[in-house]
Amino acid sequence: MSEIGVIGAGAVGQALGALLLTTRWCESVVVTSGSGGSAAGLVADLDDMGQVTGSPVRVVHGDLERMQSCDAVVVCPRAQFTNRASSDIRMAGLTVNGPLVAALGREFAGYRGVVVMVTNPVDVMTRLFAAVSGCDRVFGVGSNTDTARYRLILARLLAVSPSAVAGHVIGEHGTHAVICASSTTVNGQPVPVPLQTVRDELAARPGRINAGIGRTRCGPAGATLAALEHTLGHTDGVIELSASWRGGWLGIPLRFTAGRPTVCIPPLDPGETRQLDAADVKIRSAYDQLHQTLKETTA
Repeated sequence: MSEIGVIGAGAVGQALGALLLTTRWCESVVVTSGSGGSAAGLVADLDDMGQVTGSPVRVVHGDLERMQSCDAVVVCPRAQFTNRASSDIRMAGLTVNGPLVAALGREFAGYRGVVVMVTNPVDVMTRLFAAVSGCDRVFGVGSNTDTARYRLILARLLAVSPSAVAGHVIGEHGTHAVICASSTTVNGQPVPVPLQTVRDELAARPGRINAGIGRTRCGPAGATLAALEHTLGHTDGVIELSASWRGGWLGIPLRFTAGRPTVCIPPLDPGETRQLDAADVKIRSAYDQLHQTLKETTA
């Protein structure tokens, strides 16, 4: 049984809390937020859910020190700002979410559990938290959600079941996402992938969700739950997570066995290789920019 800390009581934190109450492996959830009122409110709401559904999972409002004893901590706060970006929307949170994530990283210096990063731009924030905290088991969600969306979109376009589609989206959780079309199969057979159509739909999907319900929540929460299940050793399998690779941080497929990851990049054609290299350059550049900004503001 595992105890999970959730930092942030916003859209994803709320959806994740509800999901954790339905698991058989989570013993307790510790919730905190920048606004103590939102964390307390979420705890009360989840208590109601637990009573109605008969869930044995205990939910408490705790502080960051209390979370040091958790088996895993999910980082999903968002700084208060209005995102006016019309493109590369996730990267707009770089300089506003960066100081928040860096401060949390300092609080978790030496933490030995698993950290799952949700805050955007998630690939940069994952690296930042790992660098500041020194934690060696830090993973970011993003590419797993992209992969799920890719399989759903391709299944609809080809009129097959999503379970028949095997394929990955890797690289950046953003404009430099890499669709691994050359290794994608349907029922084990290679298929032609209408790349531009898929790219357009992948790019438009989050905006459609935001327009309808205000913010994406259930998909990222599901990806976070899957990340916890794999990284804590509750299930084995392959999942796309942002992780350290070749000196940088990218969304890559990881095969988990008893909580231990092994990188399993699919075969890439020359175009996909170039795209992955470009994603790597973009994420490194964004991290370097943020690192310099943080140095200047704390000097």
